[in-house]
Amino acid sequence: MRAVVDGRWLAEHLSEVRVVDVRWYLDGRSGRAAYDGGHIPGAVWLDVDTDLSEPSSTAEGRHPLATPERFAAALSRVGVAAGTPVVAYDDAGGSTAARLWWMLHVLDEPVAVLDGGLDAWPGPLTTEAPALQPVDRRPQPWPTGRFVDASRVAQEPVAQESTAQTPVLFDARTAERYARGGPVDPRPGHIPGAVSAPWAGNLDASGRFRTPSELRARFAAAVDRPAVAYCGSGVTACHDLLAMRLAGLDRTALYPGSWSQWGADGSRPAETG
Repeated sequence: MRAVVDGRWLAEHLSEVRVVDVRWYLDGRSGRAAYDGGHIPGAVWLDVDTDLSEPSSTAEGRHPLATPERFAAALSRVGVAAGTPVVAYDDAGGSTAARLWWMLHVLDEPVAVLDGGLDAWPGPLTTEAPALQPVDRRPQPWPTGRFVDASRVAQEPVAQESTAQTPVLFDARTAERYARGGPVDPRPGHIPGAVSAPWAGNLDASGRFRTPSELRARFAAAVDRPAVAYCGSGVTACHDLLAMRLAGLDRTALYPGSWSQWGADGSRPAETG
């Protein structure tokens, strides 16, 4: 299954996939209310806060990675059995749908993001939620090579030391937050050595992903090296990971704690500017 699909493809294959609405808003608006107000027919809704994450904390960050048990229970509840093809969407350029994509992708499950989000859907919306029976789904452990913690990030050399095994660290937040922080950030700045790669830069003027060659040029620093992506809380960083996948780069990992974890510990270094 391709990592992204367009609206026409989804319309033609709607009965063959489980569509998942992953709308979530940093400003506090309700993703569930957005889903209830109109969604793609047959779509189910998963919550970034409670289905794809553990409870937030200062020690672990705003969106700690869900345990395998929590994730399996969420998928079971909405009828996603092992091997079920999934298409995830949001209304923000894939910035939250990519979190679900990454979590399924690293488990080798068939999954794609709807390129262009809800606006790319060519048909009508519905307010009717599908009647689904839970399915049996066993928890699968997260592959250790696809996630790193704060101690691992702290141990790695800075990105400028370009040996073949030195990971490039990409920050998916806006350039403003990378340089000076923002209202939701625990303090200004970024992890030392990190490269600014705002997730929105992965999209063209139409709101769809750039071409593989453009994305490969954007993430050129990772062509011959592994890459780690982080953001404010490990959500939009997955958009960078999806973009790298489209560029043919798959030696990638997520730092789930991201700046909300790293920056909350004043003993950890930070750079600004």
